[in-house]
Amino acid sequence: MMRKAEVSRKTKETDISICINLDGTGKADIDTGIGFFDHMLDGFARHGLFDLEVKVKGDLEVDTHHTIEDTGIVLGQAIKEAVGDKKGIARFGDCILPMDEACVLSAIDLSGRPYLQFDLDLTVPRVGQFETEMVREFFYAITYSAGMNLVLKQITGFNNHHIIEAAFKSFAKSLDKATMFDERITDVLSTKGSL
Repeated sequence: MMRKAEVSRKTKETDISICINLDGTGKADIDTGIGFFDHMLDGFARHGLFDLEVKVKGDLEVDTHHTIEDTGIVLGQAIKEAVGDKKGIARFGDCILPMDEACVLSAIDLSGRPYLQFDLDLTVPRVGQFETEMVREFFYAITYSAGMNLVLKQITGFNNHHIIEAAFKSFAKSLDKATMFDERITDVLSTKGSL
């Protein structure tokens, strides 16, 4: 059984539709209007082996803020819906991922409790048309709408493109691990009995 979700959200600032299949093969169809963001989401899908469709119309005449943040909100909602009741999944996932001189650690707990620990040293205002301060806002939006604990920590790196790309790919690998089924886990992996 494929774990899929489709979520749409429309406001005065953005119109977003996202479809994710956690049990996919890494196929992506992305259009946010922001080239670098499309590239990052494509990498997220490919390296997490998620099938992902993202269609966004945002108020890019203002800036990229609403488009990127709201995409994070909807993607988080889609992840949460696709994961379902969490029975039988590993719950935790981590990855240390190198990207040339950059190396980023990502660790996830699908606990139901949102928290973001963000430690990336981004030193330029933009990569392409993507505002680098929006990296934190994007991951913050995902963690809170998905109900996950996420740690992103830069170990090495100075090229902002590489650091951001390593973060997206590391996050993808961690999420893939956290959502994998383990036949030894017959219920929810929690002493509380629920997540």
